[in-house]
Amino acid sequence: MDAVLFHNCILEFLGTLVMILLGDGVCACMGLNKSKGKGGGWVVITLGWGLAVMAGVFIAHNSGAHLNPAVSVGLACAGMFPWSNVIPYIIAQMLGAFLGAVLVWLMYKDHFDATDDPEGKLTIFCTMPAIENKPLNFLQEFICAFILLLLIVCISSYTGVVGLGGNSAWPITMVIVSIGMSLGGVTGYAMNPARDLGPRIAHALLPIKGKRDSGWSYSWVPILGPLAGGALAGLLGVWITSF
Repeated sequence: MDAVLFHNCILEFLGTLVMILLGDGVCACMGLNKSKGKGGGWVVITLGWGLAVMAGVFIAHNSGAHLNPAVSVGLACAGMFPWSNVIPYIIAQMLGAFLGAVLVWLMYKDHFDATDDPEGKLTIFCTMPAIENKPLNFLQEFICAFILLLLIVCISSYTGVVGLGGNSAWPITMVIVSIGMSLGGVTGYAMNPARDLGPRIAHALLPIKGKRDSGWSYSWVPILGPLAGGALAGLLGVWITSF
């Protein structure tokens, strides 16, 4: 691995870590007993997640601030990112997401201990559907990621910044908030395999009091759905912006 790629992977790791710390953190703040933010609701969660992504983007600007394997794959499909860098970026994103989730647990450990809701504890770390219907849930995750990546490719085409960095940070924040408010209620809108899988692994490994299983039978949906949606959006987006 050359020095530039290593540097960029460190940025992806740190940006994803902060994104998960703040994103899963807002879920913990809203959902855990005795938290001062308990019961804040869906609007706070969607705003919190949008701002969490923005914070990660500011940290990882120089790497393109993908923070998401679906973004890396989608941009590679669009010819806007080298395929040789996709796997190193994904590894960095997964590791950052895992550690970010561990830090959320440390921040809210007393509140996890005070909460008797195994399902709620799991969904602080990762997504689970409101109504389980895996084929439809896959389509829902596909659509959310497709919209996100299509907007990233289109915005990148006129800002000149590939990915979420620079001038793209604020509009993409608003896109994520919009997707969450409009479409997020069905699956929890993972849109990001690292955001879901890294924290899900953390949930499985951490000694969380009163936890349930980690929902592995569903876990393929927020991995494959966003990857497929991102890939199609990358292919379509580059065609749209080529005229």
